[in-house]
Amino acid sequence: MNTVLVSLLVNSGILLALGATLYAAPSPLLNPHSVPFGVRVPPDKADAPEVSEQRRRYRALLLPATLIVTVAALVIGAVLDSVAVGGVAAAVLCVIAAALWLSAHRALARAKERGNWYEHVRQGAVMDTSLRTDPVRLPWAWAIPSLVVVVVTAVAGAIVYPQLPEMMALPERSANGTVYREITTTFWTAFSLVFAQILLTAMVIGTVAAVLRARADLDVSRPRSSAAQHRRYLSLTARSLLGIAALLNLMLLGLSGMMWSDSRSGAVLSLVIGVPLLAAVAVSVPLVRMGPGGSRLVLESADGSGGSKGMGSGGLGGPGAPDEGTGLVPRDDDRHWYGAGTVYVNADDPAILVPRRVGMGWTVNLGNLRFLIISAAVLAIAAGATVVSVTMGSS
Repeated sequence: MNTVLVSLLVNSGILLALGATLYAAPSPLLNPHSVPFGVRVPPDKADAPEVSEQRRRYRALLLPATLIVTVAALVIGAVLDSVAVGGVAAAVLCVIAAALWLSAHRALARAKERGNWYEHVRQGAVMDTSLRTDPVRLPWAWAIPSLVVVVVTAVAGAIVYPQLPEMMALPERSANGTVYREITTTFWTAFSLVFAQILLTAMVIGTVAAVLRARADLDVSRPRSSAAQHRRYLSLTARSLLGIAALLNLMLLGLSGMMWSDSRSGAVLSLVIGVPLLAAVAVSVPLVRMGPGGSRLVLESADGSGGSKGMGSGGLGGPGAPDEGTGLVPRDDDRHWYGAGTVYVNADDPAILVPRRVGMGWTVNLGNLRFLIISAAVLAIAAGATVVSVTMGSS
């Protein structure tokens, strides 16, 4: 069995895995329960017949599309003797899923409007001010493994650098699988992956710091327990992200070792890349199980029994304080969300990061002036650095 055929079979497996992920996308396990297909609905309408019908339709159309695209990619790739078809097929499958999602989003928006789903409910909002006065702290101890791996890589590089050959081999993906590109040995190329480690670590720490300050979408019907859930969710998410950063730095350490030793073993490359990535996926599983915003977290009460507990003196209630049973539902804020619930624009919202309503995690508020100024500054710096680099390279 030649290399191209093996790559095609691997790409087919990836396509099927992608299709399975897209198939599960409308599940409440991966999205806020009361925001099906990016449409905000009252909690008692989250499993309405209209919602269930759109889920069935989305999946009934996506499943055969996944099989057709996968088979077509395998056949066309074999005929053209190219694995690049797999990337095109993945893009096609994502476009099909996006079109089905948009269709379901529009259908539910029309159903909500026709049925006046918010006509007889009390809307409200809640916030935990202690997230500003007593925020969840960044767990710096969990950043130590990443920093240690960076130091180890840098020290190892400093030791081997004087003995490196004039040319080094850098593994790259191509249409014909993994190839090795010869690069001139300089300080910058030899330590390029060390710089990547430093950048990765800084980005993850910055992301965690931003996430800990992001706006919390608390459940207005049970503000105290949802506030406790959110704090626990932030703490576990911060630790998981820093743990994933350490695993990715280990992968970069392995790639640096291969580059410095001129190793071109496919088996070693697979281990260096595969093991840390699989471990990172394993670390990510608990994040998915917690649900969007930690909605499925079960907190232990003060006596050790299952159930929610209060926030303490700095939160929304004392220890063991019961939820009020407010009878409120989240505000209908669809007017601030575009692109089938994927893009948030609200100039009146001071938050830069807000919880996603499609998928898990956070997204940016494109209507926030501070975010726009920061983004413009970063783009200007990047453009200026590119121009300087091109000018120096041509002179």
